[in-house]
Amino acid sequence: MIIGKVVGSLFSTRKSDELVGNKFMIVEPAESFGKAGSRLVAIDIIGAGIGENVLVACGSAARIGCNMPDAPVDAAIVGIIDEGQDWSK
Repeated sequence: MIIGKVVGSLFSTRKSDELVGNKFMIVEPAESFGKAGSRLVAIDIIGAGIGENVLVACGSAARIGCNMPDAPVDAAIVGIIDEGQDWSK
């Protein structure tokens, strides 16, 4: 699991049937949790907004975390961080 900040969203009108009805967000991992400046697309099952710090499950944990074991999902936002230390450094 990584910590990151939601920096944008994206829309896809054509996608796998398992992904229909889901929202996708662009997440920038905190520097200490990923490659600085790298971003990933994560399915958003909890309603995170742009600018929020989030917990992201990756790999098979993402599919399990969003209850979509057969969907082509590699990253899922599974929590919104309410407070804590500054992970941006």
